Amino acid sequence: GKLMFTASLFLGTTITISSNHWITAWAGLEINTLAVLPLISKSHHPRAIEAATKYFLTQATASALVLFSSMTNAWCTGQWDITQLTHPTSCLILTSAIAMKLGLVPFHFWFPEVLQGSSLTTGLLLSTAMKFPPITLLFMTAPSLNPTVLIGMAILSAALGGWMGLNQTQIRKILAFSSISHLGWMTIILSYCPKL
Repeated sequence: GKLMFTASLFLGTTITISSNHWITAWAGLEINTLAVLPLISKSHHPRAIEAATKYFLTQATASALVLFSSMTNAWCTGQWDITQLTHPTSCLILTSAIAMKLGLVPFHFWFPEVLQGSSLTTGLLLSTAMKFPPITLLFMTAPSLNPTVLIGMAILSAALGGWMGLNQTQIRKILAFSSISHLGWMTIILSYCPKL
C-alpha cells in the first residue's frame, strides 16, 4: 500500500512539474492530494482524520480554483499553455489558488492544523515534497502574476510565520509556521530574482 502511495506521489509531482498544459498540471496536483490523504489518516486517530479532512478540503478547493482560472484564461485568450496566463482575473484567481495550495498568508490557517494532526514523517512530506508542484507552477507563472499581490502575501507570510512561531509550544506547529515564513521568502525571491 505504502509503495503505491509513494509511486503516486512521484507520478503526480512529475506530471505537474513537466507539464505545459493546465489540465495535466491540475491532474498531477489532484493525484498528489489523493495519494497523501491515506498517509495523513493512517493512524485512524480522530485528530489525524480531522487533519486529512482539512487537507482534502483546502487542496480540493485550491485545485478547483486552478482549473477555474486556467479555463477562464483559455476562454478569453484561447491559450492552455501554463506560461501564457495573461487574463488579469485568471492571474488573480491563480495567485490565490497557489497561495492556498502552499499555505501562504492569508490562506495559511490549514497548514499548522494539518501538520499537528499528522505524524512527523508525513509532516516532512507535506512541508517538502507536497510544496514542490505548486512552487513549480508559481515559478512558471510568476512573471504574469500581479507583483503587488504576490509581494504583499510574501511579506505577510514571512512576518506572520515568524511571529506565530514564537507563540507555539508544539513542535509540529513551530515547524509549520517556520515553513510558512520560508515560503514567504521564496515568494519574494520568485518575484525579484527567479534565477536565484
